[in-house]
Amino acid sequence: MKRIYLLRHAKSSWDDPALGDFDRPLNARGRKAAPRIGKLIRKRGWTPDLVLCSTAARAIETWELVAAELKAAPRVKPLKTLYLATASQMLRAIQRTPAEIADLLLVAHNPGTETLAAQLAGPASKKKPLGRLRKKFPTAALAVFEFDGADWATLVPKECRLADFVVARDLD
Repeated sequence: MKRIYLLRHAKSSWDDPALGDFDRPLNARGRKAAPRIGKLIRKRGWTPDLVLCSTAARAIETWELVAAELKAAPRVKPLKTLYLATASQMLRAIQRTPAEIADLLLVAHNPGTETLAAQLAGPASKKKPLGRLRKKFPTAALAVFEFDGADWATLVPKECRLADFVVARDLD
């Protein structure tokens, strides 16, 4: 079984109007939320083998704060193509992942992350997490999917089981 973690970056700052969207850092709320997700990942024993991360400042900063809470940091592959990527672009990035990777974490942006999560959730998904995911995929939210395929290249929509959906603001 393979596991996919979809993490939307934490809340970003709009304080500096001179900064372009790509360069916006996290705000105080985002810097507080990201480590909460990292602690949850560690506590639940979720261990990504590889992280695909948007190269936008807020995504990189989110990942760094999450990773600081883990026992061991997985390999990270920064991908500029994940910046404001569509769900289909994100799916293609996942499908190009080497088969030996069992657990994959993707750090990206909405609306692509939310759309991809909705597309991946198959009929075996847990009802309560699915209901929450369908309402909203806020910043610093994490969707956890299980996939029975042997090769990421075979991943298609509705083949995953949504196992959990966690929003950082609900953790404490």
